[in-house]
Amino acid sequence: MQYNTVDVSPVKKQINIEVPAEEVHAALAATASLYRKDVEIKGFRKGKVPSSVVESRFKKQIYNEATNDLINLHINQIISELNLNPLSRIDVDAGEMIKGEDFKYTISFEISPEFELPEYSDINIEEEEVEVNPDEVERVIQRVRNNLAELVPVEESRPPRDGETVVIDFQAFKDGKPVEGIKVDNFQMNLGEGSALESFEKLVKTLTPGQTDEAEITLPQDFINKDLAGQNVLMRITLHSIKERILPDVDDELAQKAGGFESIEKFREIIEKSYLESRKQLNKSSAQKKALDKLKAEVDFPLPESLVEGRIEQKISELRTKTEQRGKSFESLGRTREELQEQFKAEAEDLVKSQLFLLAVASKEELSVDPQEVDAYIRNQAASSGQDFEKLKGFYEQNNLMFAIKDTILADKAMEKIYEKAEVKIVPPSKQQEAVQQDEQDVQP
Repeated sequence: MQYNTVDVSPVKKQINIEVPAEEVHAALAATASLYRKDVEIKGFRKGKVPSSVVESRFKKQIYNEATNDLINLHINQIISELNLNPLSRIDVDAGEMIKGEDFKYTISFEISPEFELPEYSDINIEEEEVEVNPDEVERVIQRVRNNLAELVPVEESRPPRDGETVVIDFQAFKDGKPVEGIKVDNFQMNLGEGSALESFEKLVKTLTPGQTDEAEITLPQDFINKDLAGQNVLMRITLHSIKERILPDVDDELAQKAGGFESIEKFREIIEKSYLESRKQLNKSSAQKKALDKLKAEVDFPLPESLVEGRIEQKISELRTKTEQRGKSFESLGRTREELQEQFKAEAEDLVKSQLFLLAVASKEELSVDPQEVDAYIRNQAASSGQDFEKLKGFYEQNNLMFAIKDTILADKAMEKIYEKAEVKIVPPSKQQEAVQQDEQDVQP
């Protein structure tokens, strides 16, 4: 195998590879031999099927596997010999091998740009102090009380009120026909929380248990079914029951139900500790970002196009998921893909520049990533997305994405190294943090 390297740009390499016919023959023969060993064909003993029969029967599979195996072998060999670290997936432009002929193909990928790192040791970093006031702890406790509230049926025959829970059936009709996808039985809904259309809740609050009524309702313009967005439908609702939320007392019993805590005082202590730990990590990340932004401003270098495009697509995908989780259609945003790409371009470029800067630090600090760390990263991703670890790892391997995972881990290690070397000064919390603390809603014990 011979190859030559072409510098397409300061951040992109193309490698032209030529494989002699003898190596092609050896690769095909090795793959065919593996098939011959395991294949079972009627009329032949296992492992004794003639090679000509095996190659004739499984030609497509043999040639495809032999081609892929040889290309992967060459990629690893070439990357190692040239001491390169691909930043993007490796694109392969190749046909299929032909017995008796030389095999030519190309691979291309992007690499880190070369630039001189600014001095990052002993830089000054300001990190905001974390403070917790009793009101923040009490807000968490109130949220726990709401989650543990007992739903007690209302015996009085009256319409429901805000703050109460109802059980209803509802179905939408259009031109006298049921609308597919807008029909639910025994649906439990909390009134007054803004989870439903105001006109929908208004209708519910005119009913008494056992009563059915209907009214015309206008669906929102961003309704997830774009064919119905902005349309009027006849909504028929049956109210089955009303339930009142009875909050538990703030006592040791509440602490036990919330997580087996021995007392309400211990529960408050755990809440405060959890808050301090999570806010400490957020403040540390914020301080690290400010330091990294300052260091990045001292250098300039070209950015690999595929990395920027990848970050843009990631942002668009995240926006789609969040939009649809709110029950709205992605199209309701009213922006074209081109407009979204332009919207996220600057942010994507900043993220890529951060990654490349940190990879350069990782190289200078001679940081490394063990296979076990890569597996741990994939396991976390598999767990958070509900996927099988082996299947997800296989996907990354088959699509040449293991380099990207390694780089992500290296970048995190490099940021920690910068933080370790920095002079960190703890400063009083800013007004902005105080405002965030006042609105804190996500702390869990």
